[in-house]
Amino acid sequence: MNWERVEGNWKQFKGSVQEKWGKLTDDDLDVIEGKRTQLAGRLQQRYGVAKDQAENEIDAWLKTVN
Repeated sequence: MNWERVEGNWKQFKGSVQEKWGKLTDDDLDVIEGKRTQLAGRLQQRYGVAKDQAENEIDAWLKTVN
């Protein structure tokens, strides 16, 4: 799956994102609004991971969503 599809259908993917990364709040998801860089930044902030790790986790998640 490509990120453009996630961004275009963000409301549908929010539940899957919150299921994967439970530390993200509803406010975080509203701020992210489907933007990959925002998601990576919030993952770094909430989970204390490096940017590369956050990007790798997003890539892995993309492979699992339909």
